[in-house]
Amino acid sequence: MENYKNIQPLSEFDWEAFEKGTVEGGESHKEQEASYDKTLGNVTENDVVEGTVISINKREVVVSIGFKSDGIVPVSEFRYNPELQVGDKVEVYIENQEDKKGQLVLSHKKARLSKAWDRINQALQDKETIKGFIKCRTKGGMIVDVFGIEAFLPGSQIDVKPIRDYDIFVGKTMEFQVVKINQEYKNVVVSHKALIEAELEAQKQEIISKLQKGQVLEGTVKNITSYGVFIDLGGVDGLIHITDLSWGRVNDPHEVVQLDQKLNVVILDFDEEKKRIALGLKQLTPHPWDALAPELKVGDKVQGKVVVMADYGAFVEIAPGVEGLIHVSEMSWSQHLRSAQEFMKAGDEVEAVVLTLDRDERKMSLGIKQLREDPWETIEAKYPIGSKHTAKVRNFTNFGIFVELEEGVDGLIHISDLSWTKKVKHPSEFTHVGDEIDVVVLEIDKENRRLSLGHKQLETNPWDTYESIYTPGSVHTGKITEVMDKGAVITLNEGGEGFATPKHLVKEDGTQAQLGEELPFVVIEFVKDTKRIILSHSRTYEAPKEEQPRRQRGNNKKHAEQASQINNVAAGTSLGDLGVLADLKKKMEEGK
Repeated sequence: MENYKNIQPLSEFDWEAFEKGTVEGGESHKEQEASYDKTLGNVTENDVVEGTVISINKREVVVSIGFKSDGIVPVSEFRYNPELQVGDKVEVYIENQEDKKGQLVLSHKKARLSKAWDRINQALQDKETIKGFIKCRTKGGMIVDVFGIEAFLPGSQIDVKPIRDYDIFVGKTMEFQVVKINQEYKNVVVSHKALIEAELEAQKQEIISKLQKGQVLEGTVKNITSYGVFIDLGGVDGLIHITDLSWGRVNDPHEVVQLDQKLNVVILDFDEEKKRIALGLKQLTPHPWDALAPELKVGDKVQGKVVVMADYGAFVEIAPGVEGLIHVSEMSWSQHLRSAQEFMKAGDEVEAVVLTLDRDERKMSLGIKQLREDPWETIEAKYPIGSKHTAKVRNFTNFGIFVELEEGVDGLIHISDLSWTKKVKHPSEFTHVGDEIDVVVLEIDKENRRLSLGHKQLETNPWDTYESIYTPGSVHTGKITEVMDKGAVITLNEGGEGFATPKHLVKEDGTQAQLGEELPFVVIEFVKDTKRIILSHSRTYEAPKEEQPRRQRGNNKKHAEQASQINNVAAGTSLGDLGVLADLKKKMEEGK
C-alpha cells in the first residue's frame, strides 16, 4: 500500500485532450469507433446471411456473422438437426442489428423459410432426397419439418411394412422424397416409403427371377389379414391364402401364425409382371385323408365337431382336415322341411354314423338319425288300425290337416273325416296350427310312410240316430246359422244341419227369415247316404190349408183306382170267382 501513496500523474498527460475526446496520436474517440466499424462486416436487417456456430448450450446457439456482436438463436430452431456442432455454417435471418440490450437478433427458422419453398419445389422437380425432422403425430400420419416448413407424412408412406407404433418415429430425422405440393394452400406431402421401394424394386426383380413353383423358402410373417397372411421373403412379399394355411378349416389366421414368426412356405404360383406370389403352408404336411384310419367303413360311428353350419346341413370335422356332411334329411326321421340350425350349432360335439365314404374324392356323408330306431319299422305295432292317439297339428291344406304323432310319424286327416255333421269348408275353421287333436288310425301305408287318420270316428255316427228323428214331415226347431244366395244352413236343436231354399224361408207375414232367427222347420227330405236334410219353414203354416184338398184329391183318386180295379176284376170273372170280389171289397173298406 505504501507504493500507491507515491503514485503521481504523468507530467506529460494531456488532460485537456482527454476531456475533449481525443487520444494520443491526435485521433478522436469517434474516429477510433469509425476505424473499428470498418473492420466489421456490413449487415442489413431482413437479410439472410451465413454465420458460424461458436457455442451451443441447452437453451441457445451463439452464431457469429462477422458483426460487432454475436447473435443468439434459440436451440429449438435447430431441433431438426440434432447433429449440429460448433464450427458448422448455418443460415440466419437478421431481424434486428441491435435490440434494447444492444444484442444482435437472429433467426435460423426465418432464414430457412425464406428459401424453403424454392428448395421444396426444386426437390419435387429433381426427385431429390431431402432430410426432415418428425415433429409430432397427427391424424392419419406425422408432421415433418422440412426446410422450416411443416409437411405431412401419411402413415402409409412411412414404411413398406405396416406401422404398429407411430410414436417411435417422433423426434427422428429421416430422409424423404417430396411427392406432392399444393401451391394454393401451401401443403406439402412427403414419403419415406418411396425411397425404400426404389431400393427394394431391384431386389424384388432379382428374387422373382429366381423363383420356381414348388420351391420351399423361409419367410417372416409381415401382416395378418382376415383373408390370409403376407410373408416377407427377403425383399418381396407373398400371400398365404387362409385356405392354404391348414388342411382343416381356419376361421382366423391368428389361430395358425403370429406376427414376426419365421416359417417355411412353398411357392404355389407367381406372376412376374404383377409381382404376385402365392404361397402355401399346409402343402408342407401330408394330407389328413391319407392318414385316415384304413379300417374306417360305412356304418361305423364317429365323433366330431361341427365346424360350419348351413341351411342344408352341417359339416363335421372328425379329424383335422377330414370333414363329413350331415344333410338336414339325415338329422331326423321327420319328413318336414327344417333348417339344420334346429338340430345343432357350430362348435357342438356330435356323434354320427358314416353313410358314404369316398377316399379318392375325399368325401364323406354322415347321419345322426340312424342312431335312433326308425319309427316306421314298428308302425303297425305302435299305431295299429283303430287305435286312438293325440297328435299335433302341423299345417293345413284345402283337403285336410297334416298332424304329427311323434317325430318322424305324420298323418293326414281328410276334411271329410273331421265331423259327422258339420260341413267344413277349410280345416282352419276346425282347429289351429300347433293345437293338439285326437285321432283314430284308419289306414297305414308303410311303404310311403303315410297314415290316414280320422277325427269324427271317435264318435258314433249320429246319422244312424238322425234317421229315426228327422223323418219326412216331422217338425223341428232350428237356428239359421248361415245365409247364402241359394238358401240357408239351419242348425237343428237335436243336432245336425239342414238346408232350406229361399222360398221355404218365407215367414207367414211374407218376410224372409234372417240370420240368427230360431224357427220351426218341416223335414221335406232326409238322405242318409249324402247326409242331406232338406227343410222348410213355410210348410209349417201352409200345411193346414193345403193338406186337406190334397188328401181329398188323393182319396178320390184312390177310390177311382179301386173302382176301376173292381170293374176290371168283375168283367173277367165268373160266378165261381165271386170270392175275389169279396176280398177286394174288404180291402177297400179297410183302406177308408
